Amino acid sequence: MEPMVFAAVLLAAAMHAGWNVVVKVGLDRFSSVVLLALFSALICLALLPFVPVPAIASWPWILASAAIHTVYKLTLIRAYEHGDLSQVYPLARGTAPLVVAIVSAIFLGEAATVTKLLSILLIGCGVCLMSLRGGAVGRMPPKAFAFALATAACTAGYTLVDGIGARISGTPSGFIVALSIVDGLLTCLYAVSRRGVGIVAQLVPAWRAGLAAGAMSLASYWIAVWAFTRAPIALVAALRETSVLFAVAFAVLFLKESAGAGRIAAAVAIACGVVLMRL
Repeated sequence: MEPMVFAAVLLAAAMHAGWNVVVKVGLDRFSSVVLLALFSALICLALLPFVPVPAIASWPWILASAAIHTVYKLTLIRAYEHGDLSQVYPLARGTAPLVVAIVSAIFLGEAATVTKLLSILLIGCGVCLMSLRGGAVGRMPPKAFAFALATAACTAGYTLVDGIGARISGTPSGFIVALSIVDGLLTCLYAVSRRGVGIVAQLVPAWRAGLAAGAMSLASYWIAVWAFTRAPIALVAALRETSVLFAVAFAVLFLKESAGAGRIAAAVAIACGVVLMRL
């Protein structure tokens, strides 16, 4: 992976952790997800005249990705309904790079070296370790575990679809703009069908946080999609999950949370994986 791509993906990971902090605006998780998707789509609508149109061959990938992203949001919300955030999120994110590495090696011919595979394994296992530290509800309930794994499958799915689609599109910028608009439309349609048009009134007071979080989320994934066209998808996917490491750092530095031995061990594993990826 080129140094510029490596640094850009780390920046994307930091922004991914950042928007998760910004979006905590007092809304329930479902409304927060809708708020994020809505503002990402609105920003992309404003950018639409300034980006190239993706190649026609990439549109099936855009539509498939938008559908997977929508399912991802729903399974993640269900996982949060049954389990603790500190357990669900790391498991949902940490297992995805391992799946991406296997699938991309088999079907895309992107076989990694032993060192790169070890780096992916360390990052994935380190992220998963974050979910084993207990949390408010103790051991993860079976339903939370099942939905977290379903979320991981969706993460791996849209990562692979976006990586392939962005390469086919000929324009990573056009691809991510089109994807965000379709994804926002699907998410908002589902939200209205579930809660009615009244959900709009619930989101209005949080528009500032939504705009900031939407911009950070969009920029973070924009960088990732661009990186998919410049480096092996599995490496980008694994490096992007260092967002969990940044999230822990933000929690300790700004929210004054305790790190704990488990978190420190997980952070060391992730950091070792990042170092190995650059060797």
